[in-house]
Amino acid sequence: MENIGPYFGVVLMMNNYFHDVATGLLMASGFSLWLMANRYSDSGDRAETEYFLRIYTGMTKLAKFSFWWIILAGVPRVVFYKQFEWANAVDKAQVPAIIVKHILAFTFVGGGIYFWHKLNRRVKGIRASLGN
Repeated sequence: MENIGPYFGVVLMMNNYFHDVATGLLMASGFSLWLMANRYSDSGDRAETEYFLRIYTGMTKLAKFSFWWIILAGVPRVVFYKQFEWANAVDKAQVPAIIVKHILAFTFVGGGIYFWHKLNRRVKGIRASLGN
């Protein structure tokens, strides 16, 4: 970490922290709304359907923000990975932990994308039933 100053190190650490949070948020938002969609009944109640679609719209904004944060914040993370994260993990014999962390991160992002994909198909059907 010799080339990274203390202030930049803090900024990079916060970037990495929020990158991890966005990763979990993408998975959690997709899974949560997927659960809500499974509990949603096509009862024909227009108010209930519109309420569900408003929640979906808000959660979609959150998921898109998370996705783009993962992409954009991933750039400096990748650039400084070896110097900032890998060196620290090796020094502390934490390589197995960092491998597990990356497996989980890729699983969370993949799971989030999967849940949102399934949800989008369901919402298209719901919107079609409203005539939107």
